[in-house]
Amino acid sequence: MELRALRYFVVVAEELHFGRAAERLHIVQPAVSQRIARLERELGVGLFDRSTRHVRLTTAGRRLLPHARDTLAAAERVRATAGELASGECGVMRLGTGSGFGDRLARGVRTLRRAHPGVEPVLIDRPVAGRLDGVRRGELDFALIRGVGEGTPEARGLRVLPLWTEPLHAVLPAGHVLAAEPALPLARLAALPFRFPSREEDAPLHGIIVQAFREAGVHPTLGRPAGTVRDTLVEIGTSADTWTLATPPMLASAPPPSPAQVVSVPLDPPLHIPAGLIAPAHFSEECARTAADAFSPSASTSPSPSTSPSPSTP
Repeated sequence: MELRALRYFVVVAEELHFGRAAERLHIVQPAVSQRIARLERELGVGLFDRSTRHVRLTTAGRRLLPHARDTLAAAERVRATAGELASGECGVMRLGTGSGFGDRLARGVRTLRRAHPGVEPVLIDRPVAGRLDGVRRGELDFALIRGVGEGTPEARGLRVLPLWTEPLHAVLPAGHVLAAEPALPLARLAALPFRFPSREEDAPLHGIIVQAFREAGVHPTLGRPAGTVRDTLVEIGTSADTWTLATPPMLASAPPPSPAQVVSVPLDPPLHIPAGLIAPAHFSEECARTAADAFSPSASTSPSPSTSPSPSTP
């Protein structure tokens, strides 16, 4: 029996939907169905009752679920312990990163090297979904992430280390009439085509924005789905009336001339998103504390003599 099969089973059991499970696993739905069917044949029992409208756990599936979770957790503990034994401490620390963490990332790595010379950080750039999946698979020890909290669906099975928050600002073409406002409620922006970050590109940010619109009672006019932050800012900067939401550090990560062509306006009321680190659920407490201390705001507010802090970094 493969651990991958158990992981697929747990994800389907949590979602009770093969399509959503496939999205979380970043594979096509038929592959999930085939893997579950193979596991059922191997075990000799049905794990799910399937219909055109519902997916439910069978009695056997319900009994297997806690044992499958325990097995996956035990495998993660083995990986973590093996890494610590091989290195003598935390050793090589594989950190998933992405755009928009520049200054904070650099200061955190400097702090980590200075405080823990025996730890060698290895930075691995991945999109949001790739970072989450990399931590689950044991390919990454930690990942910097925005928008993921303890109750976030994307955080299931992971340990969340919240460290700071970032404000979301409305990003408009520099020449738009609303760009001169000191702050904007979401309702004033509803008529403009909104470049929505897709769930595939950034599921946590997508979820936070959906919730913010819902709580504000706003139904935005949707434009094309947003791609990467960089590409979206270039497109907004050369348009007449589209807009999106982003944090100041995300904006600072865009190359010229985008920052000169777009304007960032705070929201009224303000909207903040959490940010920090994610790790496997059963990662070493010592190593988790080491990483969290290095990337916490108190540790990363003192730049080295050759580096000045970005004015847009919270």
